[in-house]
Amino acid sequence: MIARAADEERISPSALRTLQIPLASGRTVPLMQLASVDYDLEVPLIWRRDRLPTLTVRAEVTPGVQPATVAQALSAKVAELDHGLREGYHVALGGTVEESAKSQASIAAVVPLMLLLMTTLLMLQLHSFQRLFLVLSVAPLGLIGVVAALIISNKPLGFVAILGVVALIGMILRNSVILVDQIETEISDGRPRWDAVVEATLRRFRPIVLTAAATILAMIPIASTVFWGPMAYAIMGGLAIATVLTLVFLPALYVVWYRVKEQ
Repeated sequence: MIARAADEERISPSALRTLQIPLASGRTVPLMQLASVDYDLEVPLIWRRDRLPTLTVRAEVTPGVQPATVAQALSAKVAELDHGLREGYHVALGGTVEESAKSQASIAAVVPLMLLLMTTLLMLQLHSFQRLFLVLSVAPLGLIGVVAALIISNKPLGFVAILGVVALIGMILRNSVILVDQIETEISDGRPRWDAVVEATLRRFRPIVLTAAATILAMIPIASTVFWGPMAYAIMGGLAIATVLTLVFLPALYVVWYRVKEQ
């Protein structure tokens, strides 16, 4: 029950003790007959961020709009507000946008090491800088399918989607290595380069398509979830496009790079 007396009736604890409380019968009794009134200091609850007192402003975004999009659209006005605050006050971005930025920064910190290890292992497998270039050339093109899938599904390119892109890179490189290695195997068996490219592509067509289809179908159950959905769509869209590029673009690039003539 919440009650508030007039200003002249709440100037001291003694005045509050004699505050008349109406009863159901129509009579009134002083507050001290129903409760005890004590004077004490109250320590307010102060929220802190990085050990600094913080006032948090929260908002919900319009359905269908990503928080990162809203933050980017308001960045100029927020910067103007921050610039106009007194010394000692500033505006900091929080929520899902901040957490996503932290997660992406943690991934970016280990990307150089990942690229070094990946190229080293590929070089040990391919034994050629030219074949290494051919294999690596397909991986960036997989982003075409990633962007298209995320736009169609209206999913954000956040931390979880980036995890899917990292996993997608490994899948694309695996298929590319298999195809290039098969071409070199056909050449070592005595086939002309043109025939080797055609035969290797035909031989690896079914395994590459089946493994890609199995991976894409495996992502369907989690595609509708809120958390794992962006990763699933990134893998499905990127792998679908990358599979076509591996079977079409990579053999064509091999022919152009080594200047293979049709026989």
